[in-house]
Amino acid sequence: MKPARIDHTTGASRGSLKSYGTGFLLSIVLTAIAFALAMNGTLSRGIAILGICGAGVVQMLVHLHYFLHLDGSSEERWNVLALLFTLLIMTIFVGGTLWVMVTLNTRMMM
Repeated sequence: MKPARIDHTTGASRGSLKSYGTGFLLSIVLTAIAFALAMNGTLSRGIAILGICGAGVVQMLVHLHYFLHLDGSSEERWNVLALLFTLLIMTIFVGGTLWVMVTLNTRMMM
């Protein structure tokens, strides 16, 4: 009986030291931007919150690309679909919870 063939080409791709370093530096820069927006008192509160949220979204994308190696390549497509499905489920959970809480608060205040 022949032993089973092991395929080493599946799974997440390996990153290089340069790609990990780039991701690390981008993460530090985006964290510093969010920190500066939070500590700077010259911007209005709404603009600062939008800037912090924007830096957070970009930082999530940096982590997904540089550290988790999720991109649009064909071998990573199933991982990206699983991630999108997880985001959909989390959006439904969080949105549904907020909807129920707001509705309950409105009915209690009548």
